[in-house]
Amino acid sequence: MNSLSMPAGSGPERETEREAATAMGRSRASLLRGLWYLAAPARNLRRGEMRPVTLLGEPVLLCRDRAGAVFALRDVCPHRGIPLRYGRFDGETVMCGYHGWRFDRSGTACEIPSLLPDQKVNLARIRCGAYRVAERQGLIWVFMPEQAGSAIGNGAEPPPVPEMPGLPETAMPGIVTSMAFPCTADHAAFGLMDPTHAAFVHTSWWWKRNARKLREKTKHFEPAPLGWRMVRHALPPENRAYRIFGEDVTTEIRYALPGLRIEQVQGSRHSAVGLTAITPVDAENTRVWQIFYWTLPWLAVLKPLALVLVRRFLDQDRQMVIKQQHGLPHADRLMLVNDADMQARWFDRLSREWERAQAEDRAFANPLQPQTLRWRS
Repeated sequence: MNSLSMPAGSGPERETEREAATAMGRSRASLLRGLWYLAAPARNLRRGEMRPVTLLGEPVLLCRDRAGAVFALRDVCPHRGIPLRYGRFDGETVMCGYHGWRFDRSGTACEIPSLLPDQKVNLARIRCGAYRVAERQGLIWVFMPEQAGSAIGNGAEPPPVPEMPGLPETAMPGIVTSMAFPCTADHAAFGLMDPTHAAFVHTSWWWKRNARKLREKTKHFEPAPLGWRMVRHALPPENRAYRIFGEDVTTEIRYALPGLRIEQVQGSRHSAVGLTAITPVDAENTRVWQIFYWTLPWLAVLKPLALVLVRRFLDQDRQMVIKQQHGLPHADRLMLVNDADMQARWFDRLSREWERAQAEDRAFANPLQPQTLRWRS
């Protein structure tokens, strides 16, 4: 019997439960580094524009040049510390608004207006810093290196940029929305993979109102890159909503560090992909993204209504997190219950293994094993 399937309270699983409970109870999360984080939807950054964001407590300035390429600078001028966002962007270089220093896309100074011709300064040694950035499928991702404040880092090759399955690199999402959650990234992620709260939280007059009839669920899981997946399975043919995808409709749900949930619904005619992404603003605040792609062209007509419903769904989670903050300072120890809370344990184990691998300068080794989980929801 592997350690993930041992009864609670025995052997290695008891230690795992203790570690995960500690992670759930702490008010400040450890922020996972050396990973890609969703920074912004591509459509929010037009050519010649710059947009500031905060990722893992670091100020980042996203810029799109005249040719349409995106780059990211550390949003602090090394001269007097003022954020570069308060300056100007000419489509190629960013000028600090305090003294006019200019920085190129690599974060290297290329002009200091106050210098006289005979005053020689090696501009190549003056840097604000730059981050690796990637634009895929209508989303802008920023790589946060292992050392905080090191910007582009030591040159180590990052893991692959997250991609939505079955879609071309040029695919654009139909719906993109996000909300600020006043909680740690850990708690946002634990809610992301919680399979039993929907009947009590995600209820409305039009959806599962006062739902209390719980059904037994059995799901099969297996390891996946940087996480795990719920093994692809057929969706109930009696559910008419799935018929728009054609025949033999199946779904697969994948969870991955640093806090991604990717679900693909695939039928004989059409498919859809949903992404939920956890982006830590700092140790105590998190931005949660909800993004959907689909191949059904006529669904574009329903986008305004769908966006309202998606935001309503996301806000239900947000309101519950706000209420949770009232109790967490008084909760000495939180509980995890098999099998419903097993995925929270997995996420904690993966997070700790990621941090240990970095500290020991070795490759990440996924500690999970295939397993079947059962719960009522």
